[in-house]
Amino acid sequence: MKIVLSILIWVAGFIITASAFISSLVIKIMPFPIPNREKLVHAQCFWWSDALVALNPFWKLKVEGLENIDPSKTYVIVANHQSLADIIIIYQTHMYFKWVAKKELLKVPFIGGLLWVNDHLLVSREEHGSIKQVYRKAAERLRSGVSMLFFPEGTRSDTDDMGEFKNGAFKLAIKEGKPVLPVYIGGTREAIPKGGFIFSTRVSGRLAVLPPIDVSDLKTADFGKLRDLVRERLESVASAG
Repeated sequence: MKIVLSILIWVAGFIITASAFISSLVIKIMPFPIPNREKLVHAQCFWWSDALVALNPFWKLKVEGLENIDPSKTYVIVANHQSLADIIIIYQTHMYFKWVAKKELLKVPFIGGLLWVNDHLLVSREEHGSIKQVYRKAAERLRSGVSMLFFPEGTRSDTDDMGEFKNGAFKLAIKEGKPVLPVYIGGTREAIPKGGFIFSTRVSGRLAVLPPIDVSDLKTADFGKLRDLVRERLESVASAG
């Protein structure tokens, strides 16, 4: 029974993701003016996320702290990273943002397409200067009022413990004077089967948006203090369950 149910989940997920990509692409390439075109393209990921979370009977997701988001403000969003499912779940915030993500994600069917059509910033570790170029573009987006989302661990953590946080997002937040919005993601490590396709583990996921951290009094040299503060707050949410 789990095999049949898993096949249905994968097929439905594929169709939903393909539909979100196609709708996003159509809106993007329509040859006439559309108000807030980029935000409308981005919003296709909202119903995509809602549908994927709702259709999977193995997933149960608790969302908290949405009141901490001020739609009129621009943030450097910082989230811990456990699973590919985090990309789906983060859209439950219904925020407009751009990712800084690994270029390898373009290879994931249709999810890569969604990253591409939304003009997210993609980092290639093999290309010299790619990281610096991406951070320059991220700074430009922040100045234009677009929030930027980072996984400061750089990759998915192999354990329930958070990996080491890289410094880039925190330096950028201080330099551009944008508040940091910490987002905790928990329980997603087993959300997508590893080494197979059968969903067999019921997952209780959690998405918690923490109060933003003001950086106006910080200097660039304080990035380490900011990094440690964000990590401490995310870990306190994790330990509190």
